[in-house]
Amino acid sequence: MRQRSFGSQQKRQHVKKGSPDQQRPNDADLVPTSDGDSESESSLIDREPIDVEHTEEQNLGSVFVPELKESLVLNCDGGEELSTSQLDNLISMIRNAEKNILLLNEARVQALEDLHKILQEKEALQGEINALEMRLAETDARIRVAAQEKIHVELLEDQLQKLQHELTHRGVSEHSELDVFANQNEPANEDLVLNNSEIHSFSKELDSLKTENLSLKNDIKVLKAELNSVKDADERVVMLEMERSSLESSLKELESKLSISQEDVAKLSTLKVECKDLYEKVENLQGLLAKATKQADQAISVLQQNQELRKKVDKLEESLDEANIYKLSSEKMQQYNELMQQKMKLLEERLQRSDEEIHSYVQLYQESVKEFQDTLHSLKEESKKRAVHEPVDDMPWEFWSRLLLIIDGWLLEKKLSTSEAKLLREMVWKRNGRIRDAYMECKEKNEHEAISTFLKLTSSSISSGLHVIHIAAEMAPVAKVGGLGDVVAGLGKALQKKGHLVEIVLPKYDCMQYDRIDDLRALDVVVESYFDGRLFKNKVWVSTIEGLPVYFIEPHHPDKFFWRGQFYGEHDDFRRFSFFSRAALELLLQAGKQPDIIHCHDWQTAFVAPLYWDLYVPKGLNSARVCFTCHNFEYQGTAPAKELASCGLDVQQLNRPDRMQDNSAHDRINPLKGAIVFSNIVTTVSPSYAQEVRTSEGGQGLHSTLNFHSKKFVGILNGIDTDAWNPATDTFLKVQYNANDLQGKAENKESIRKHLGLSSADARKPLREFEGIANHFQNHDHIRLILKYDESISHSIYAASDIFIIPSIFEPCGLTQMIAMRYGTIPVARKTGGLNDSVFDVDDDTIPLQFRNGYTFLNPDEQGVNSGLERAISRYRNNPESWHELVQKVMSIDWSWEFSASQYEDLYAKSVARARAAASRA
Repeated sequence: MRQRSFGSQQKRQHVKKGSPDQQRPNDADLVPTSDGDSESESSLIDREPIDVEHTEEQNLGSVFVPELKESLVLNCDGGEELSTSQLDNLISMIRNAEKNILLLNEARVQALEDLHKILQEKEALQGEINALEMRLAETDARIRVAAQEKIHVELLEDQLQKLQHELTHRGVSEHSELDVFANQNEPANEDLVLNNSEIHSFSKELDSLKTENLSLKNDIKVLKAELNSVKDADERVVMLEMERSSLESSLKELESKLSISQEDVAKLSTLKVECKDLYEKVENLQGLLAKATKQADQAISVLQQNQELRKKVDKLEESLDEANIYKLSSEKMQQYNELMQQKMKLLEERLQRSDEEIHSYVQLYQESVKEFQDTLHSLKEESKKRAVHEPVDDMPWEFWSRLLLIIDGWLLEKKLSTSEAKLLREMVWKRNGRIRDAYMECKEKNEHEAISTFLKLTSSSISSGLHVIHIAAEMAPVAKVGGLGDVVAGLGKALQKKGHLVEIVLPKYDCMQYDRIDDLRALDVVVESYFDGRLFKNKVWVSTIEGLPVYFIEPHHPDKFFWRGQFYGEHDDFRRFSFFSRAALELLLQAGKQPDIIHCHDWQTAFVAPLYWDLYVPKGLNSARVCFTCHNFEYQGTAPAKELASCGLDVQQLNRPDRMQDNSAHDRINPLKGAIVFSNIVTTVSPSYAQEVRTSEGGQGLHSTLNFHSKKFVGILNGIDTDAWNPATDTFLKVQYNANDLQGKAENKESIRKHLGLSSADARKPLREFEGIANHFQNHDHIRLILKYDESISHSIYAASDIFIIPSIFEPCGLTQMIAMRYGTIPVARKTGGLNDSVFDVDDDTIPLQFRNGYTFLNPDEQGVNSGLERAISRYRNNPESWHELVQKVMSIDWSWEFSASQYEDLYAKSVARARAAASRA
């Protein structure tokens, strides 16, 4: 087909080139012809086509005229012979007809091109009309939602007025209940402000201390130089020496005090940053003292020189006495005597000035030392004061998560008010030392006494990070099917380390790994959520997993939604997870939480986005921005539109092309599409995959929706848990190893060969992993197929393998290539999705050398796989030293969540900032 279209295109180009001015001819350009031209035109059509591009106008006669002449001669045999003038006229008429035919052909081609352009413009206009219609529909929907919210608020205000009127005749206690009701209906949208005034003032004090220490350094230098310059000169020098000794003793005392202060400061774990600066100042002071001592040694040498001068003066005095005795009468000796007296006077003046300067420098030094001691004392006092308010780092994250769950449990059990729980949560969030001490103090107390102790701590506090709640169907290691579980746990821990409050909400499956949960407990509270036209009770369990606070929802529904023995694959998965999504939001509402970000994942919790905006924002859960991450667009969870009504959403309003209606079947609902439409942030798991799904080939029917919402759609490459996947500490391995000591990798390779019954005849044969190997290979010397998941074996395979093949047709992100490189195994991967963002060919000169880390291929076939695999094996066998360097290089790459979490953190912060700016404008 491409060849045919190319041929037709060439012909059109020939016609275009043949036209003299590339413009459509007017009627005036057509030369009139006689009736006899029709026969000539038909004869032209039957003949071979003419290459107009290479045929000149004056040569047209040579092409057609000979044959015309022959036909005219034949015709004249039976009739009258034509004259020469008639023949010339006829030939000119024919030529004019030929020109008209060419002009008509050019006009026809130009008309076809214009028609094609008009059709393209029509399609573009139709696309713009469709986009405008979608925007109009979305605006209408927002207007209706705003109207509903206004009506709802007016109803609440009427109810509140009625209740206030009724309760005015009741007691004070009932009046307080009315206040609680009013407070619960007020949207809590407090902006958190970080107070940096103390840090700023402390920085100014540190700067002034640096300036004072610099002046002290100069003073000490001059002091030591002058102090030792007159050490043994006279009694004043002796006194100064005694003063120097006393100063040295005072310096020793100062050093001892400094060492004691260093020990005290070291004990203050809450002031690590301030203490570090203080240590640096003390070290600088010690360096200054060392320099001053060195200069003092130099001053001693000066004193020795002064002593020699004193001896010379004494000798001069002796010689002067002798001269006075023996040569009093000599005029020459008198002059010599006067000269010597002048010299002595000059020396005495010099010594006096030196004494005065030394004395002034000693005073300055003493004042500087005193000022330094006062400053150091003030710093200690400020440190003690700041210790009360600064976060403490001596407790693990599990402690703070457990404490947070205790407070939430008290709130849900109605033992704390919402405002009290909020203040206590902020103290936990900031890792306040007072609440830690209160918890330690209450270990031996009963619950009532403990609550009283905690309530004493409730005072105004300011949070310094974001509050992020993940609502997901998986979390490693307790409920993991694929990469989703790793992302929820890994991203959550990375954000927590950055100072954000992170919580997880999961279904309580019966098939979870309960042995990985240490402190699972049920709260003494029942959360009721709507489903199928009635309220169902949910039991709430809490625990800490990987240092993160986790809430498990156990529905009391007759269908036993999460007691099926498996996570997914049930006939009613749509109902199971739409129930869970609404129950999760109900838990947040009843717990009084006001998060900054609600992060949902894949179609199973995609219902959260429309449920939040349509049902829970009007109820007061209105502080959050919604982030949605799709880990694989192949799974979309579509269902008949009527199924959406079970969780309380309006089917008529949402089964529309611009909302949740499936793009392929208009009678079905697509939760994944709904999350894309209703979320503030939409992400997927790699930049390349984000580009692929915006095409018709990779978008699984959602490419048009993703392109329409492209401004909020971004791809962020996943990371891996570098603590869980670390060959230096991996307990599943026989021998731990690292990039600097790869001997353990060879030992692990030999170990897994023995474990799987593989031959050890050729230890230099690289291990590989294949799928689809038949069972008859189970006794093969070098091949095994393991049709189960075994965590221990998976760790061992990564450690023992030399090459890891990933020939994926498509791969949203992929973690195996990252884990393989973490364990020193070189990936051979197809360039698609996340593989294209993490594996870069070592032989590709267009890629910077520092990024090359594996072997890639493009075509998903045997030839493509072989092209990468053969190059890898060739280097492995023929260039061991280069292979060893490549292994060390890939093991040093940072695949942690640090960078990815920073990208999510930036998206969160920008979305929250936009929401707050919009709220302030409103």
